[in-house]
Formats: sequence, structure tokens, C-alpha cells
Amino acid sequence: MDCAIILTTFMYAKGWRLPAEPLAWAIFLLLGIMGNLLPFLLISTGQKDISSGIAGLLMAFMPLATMILAHYFVLGESLNRFKILGFVLGITGVVIVLSPSLVGTHTNLLSGLLILLATFSYAINAILVRRLPSYNPVVTAAGVMIISSIAIVPLWLWQDLPWQQSYSLKAILSMLWLGIGPTAFATMLLFAVIATAGPTFLSYINYVIPIVAYFTGALLLGEAIEWHSLAAMLLIILGIALTRKRVSD
Repeated sequence: MDCAIILTTFMYAKGWRLPAEPLAWAIFLLLGIMGNLLPFLLISTGQKDISSGIAGLLMAFMPLATMILAHYFVLGESLNRFKILGFVLGITGVVIVLSPSLVGTHTNLLSGLLILLATFSYAINAILVRRLPSYNPVVTAAGVMIISSIAIVPLWLWQDLPWQQSYSLKAILSMLWLGIGPTAFATMLLFAVIATAGPTFLSYINYVIPIVAYFTGALLLGEAIEWHSLAAMLLIILGIALTRKRVSD
């Protein structure tokens, strides 16, 4: 909710307005489900049993999943030998990440698969953004957050019974930070980077995500650094790099 308020305030400060036609809000709802509600639910559920570093490594599979879907649903995004090889390396990295769970607890494996499912939800959302009618990016972001906030309230009231819960100050501050920092501020920063440096430069973030997620978890949360996870990180990053390589005519 705080993210929706921040983005809407920023939008109106820029002189932009929310659309009135029902089609726009139907699109915002679809994007909100696939790009916010569903992946947020899957990630928060999955991270109960796996480390934040492993979750970050699995989330790095998102651009590879998008690449496969784009081959079938986006004109001009055909696969080539480098993309296929990159995907093979990436999926090998994912298997390495999940391999301890294959011989360990079923809960950890299921949690890892939930994170992977979230990456496919993000990938589907990226395809929808390309295929559906487009609006100003900031207006779209604000509309998506508004409709997502409205849609999640009934589930929140039914599932959590908030009037019967007590929330610690730490939990409240954490929720505020997730809404303001990684969501609202990051969304505005995203659009600023696209406007100044372009979408190709922005795509390079996919190299950084698994590294930052993995080592931040180790530094701040004391999560173990394991050789198979480092090998998986290298394979996933190399896979993403290969997909960016152009095929000569």
C-alpha cells in the first residue's frame, strides 16, 4: 500500500494522470497478479525454508525463462545457438542449487521450486508487458500497485485476521522498507536508468542479482557459502552472458 501511495504521489507530481477506461485497469490487474501478487506470495512462502542467497540464485533464472517464452510469443526474439547454450548452462546451475534438496528434505526442494515458479511468473509478466497495450511506465507502475493493493486486502483479511494479530516494530519497519525501498524507490530508479542509459544497459543487472543476493545473505545473515552454490552462480551468470551474444549473419 505504501508503494502505491509513493508512486501515485510521484506520478501526479510529474503531471501524469491515471487512465479512466476499464481496459487499462484490467491490464493493470493482470500485470499486478503476474508481476506482484503471485511472485511475492511464492517468494515469501519459499524463503521460509531456504536461504536468501539460494533464493537470489534461483531468481537469476528469470531472464533465461523470459528468453524461452519470448521465442514463442514475441516477434523478433528467436532462439539461437548462444541463447540455447546459455539456457542449458543456466538450468544446470539451477539443478546444482537444488541438488542438495533432492537428497535432503522434501520441504527445501518444494521451497526452491516455489522460487522457480516465481521466476516464471515474472517472465510471463515481462511478455505481457510487451504484448499488451502500453501506457506511461510510471502510470502503469502506479496503477499496478493500486490495483494489487486493493486485490490483496480481502485475502489478507481472510488469511491473517489482522485484528487478532500483534505486529512487532521490527516486522512493521521491515514491511515499510520492502514497500518503499525495493519496490517504490527501485521502480522509479528503474525508469530513470531506462531513460538515461537505455534498456540494454539495464539488462546487465541480471549479472549482479545472484552475486549481491548470495553474498549479502552471507554477510548480513550469516548464511553459509558453499562450493556448489558458487559453481551454480558462475554457470547462471555465464548462461546469461551467452544469451547476450550476437549471432553474426
